[in-house]
Amino acid sequence: MIDSRTAPFAALALRTALGTMFIAHALLKVLVFTLPGTVQFFASLGLPAALAYATVAAELVGGVLLVLGVQTRVVALALVPIMLGATWVHAGNGWLFSAPKGGWEYPAFWTVTLFVQALLGDGAYALRMARTRPARAMQAA
Repeated sequence: MIDSRTAPFAALALRTALGTMFIAHALLKVLVFTLPGTVQFFASLGLPAALAYATVAAELVGGVLLVLGVQTRVVALALVPIMLGATWVHAGNGWLFSAPKGGWEYPAFWTVTLFVQALLGDGAYALRMARTRPARAMQAA
């Protein structure tokens, strides 16, 4: 049975952890690997250079939106392809992420947590987008 008193805080904890991790990985690509280095790595995989920039932007913006709790379900699902791509990149390296060049279990687990976040929703202390009134209600006003 789900405890409706604590579930919003579980969603908050997961949301902020995921968001923080995405921000950290985006900053890793920018500050440590550098954008040119990240582009070169993507190219070495046969991926287009533009995908490196899109990935960094998605990780950074998506991470911030998750931390804030803005459109959490949509953002979590939008980040799934990035983690599936990371799983693909690490698939040939074996199971453990401590293996040389990292294994695939960490990005695969991260993918699952994004699906869980999408199912849970925003949780506590989320910034929710203002909802507009339906057109019919606006006409009556």
